[in-house]
Amino acid sequence: MTGTSSTSRGPIRLAIFDLGGTAIDFGCLAPVVAFVEAFKQSGMDLTIEQARGPMGLGKLDHIRELFRLPELTQQWETLHQRPWTEDDVRSLYNTFVPMQGAIALKFTDFIPGILEGIAAFRQQGLAIATTTGYPRAVADPILDVVARNGFRPDVSYCADDLPAGRPEPWMIFRCMEQLRVFPPHAVVNIGDTVPDMEAARNAGVWAIGVTESGSEFGLSQVELAKLSSQERDERHHAATKKLTAAGAHLVIRSLSELPGVLGRLPL
Repeated sequence: MTGTSSTSRGPIRLAIFDLGGTAIDFGCLAPVVAFVEAFKQSGMDLTIEQARGPMGLGKLDHIRELFRLPELTQQWETLHQRPWTEDDVRSLYNTFVPMQGAIALKFTDFIPGILEGIAAFRQQGLAIATTTGYPRAVADPILDVVARNGFRPDVSYCADDLPAGRPEPWMIFRCMEQLRVFPPHAVVNIGDTVPDMEAARNAGVWAIGVTESGSEFGLSQVELAKLSSQERDERHHAATKKLTAAGAHLVIRSLSELPGVLGRLPL
């Protein structure tokens, strides 16, 4: 797919999907399980809510942000009688990565609507890419599984493929470069977290947030089904407010809306 030097707005030609919580792993559960367990092995108690806070960042950055939480900082200093260091962050990351790799392979089911949405985008002539906060060692086995089941992006990039992950825009730019799609207004980035939206804003591309399957809800399909309509509406409105503040141009409840979603962007 070739680009154009025009800076005027035109049709979308590339859709970039986040992986966990957007394309697979309803509720973005795999990272939470691994974070809680990795910190537990280091003698610290991490809650699910704390683990979700920095979701969307590269996993090394995510762990660093967790260490910065006052509660975790205090736990560490109580255990070790000294402040934590970057070496401590990387040591816990080295514990986390193989653990995350094993856990993530248990959460590769597609989020309903992803394959239909991608098929609709393909029919409209879009290239498809994916980005993820997972390191390459974790992402490659997942991408192999989803490819066998029908999700084959044209390119994929991981947080550790580049100098920095989200919210910096480099994964998006690399997808654009690899597929030769420009200007930024020809690209839409789809994700479920604040860093997804911030990365899109920093890259100057369109941003679509997804709520019900993502980390802002943080629920399995079974748990989601148990919510009342009012509870779902309240959670959706709260997530919409948060994602919009981070840069989302449009926020949808589920991927079932994807086939017609491009027509709702203010192109």
